[in-house]
Amino acid sequence: MVTFARFGYRKTSMEEVARAADISRPGLYFLFSSKESLFRAAVTQALERDITAVEHVLADTGRPLAERLLDAFDQWAGRYIGPLTRDVAVVIEDNPGLLGEIIETTPQRFEQLITDAIAVEAGQPAARQVAQTLISASTGLKHQAASREFYLERLEVAIDLLAR
Repeated sequence: MVTFARFGYRKTSMEEVARAADISRPGLYFLFSSKESLFRAAVTQALERDITAVEHVLADTGRPLAERLLDAFDQWAGRYIGPLTRDVAVVIEDNPGLLGEIIETTPQRFEQLITDAIAVEAGQPAARQVAQTLISASTGLKHQAASREFYLERLEVAIDLLAR
């Protein structure tokens, strides 16, 4: 993903990816038939890793809900804030047609996990609306934040206000 982030999807060559992965170009083509299939696999792996991390964070019911929500958003979006990591998210957002349904199903899964955590812990009848508003706040903050720390500080305020 770093190579795609650095050069963009269109400008990234299989040669550059092979060099970054320390594998021969023929070896890379043996594993992935095209740049599109490589990109799809890389994004799928990243999204699955992120959603698994979110599931683990939210399952830790021994911690306060606000802490778990902040950590979940950090795993889902916070890690993509900063100069190079922001470019990863841009590459994904700029090429949704290459990715298939995972680009829709994984964010839906994230929303459901956040909604369930809020509903179980806080018993809020408006858990879905609170989750959606937190996701909207996170999305806006991603575009404002120059650092992960800034993003987390501001999101913590939103969580404190909305998920009481």
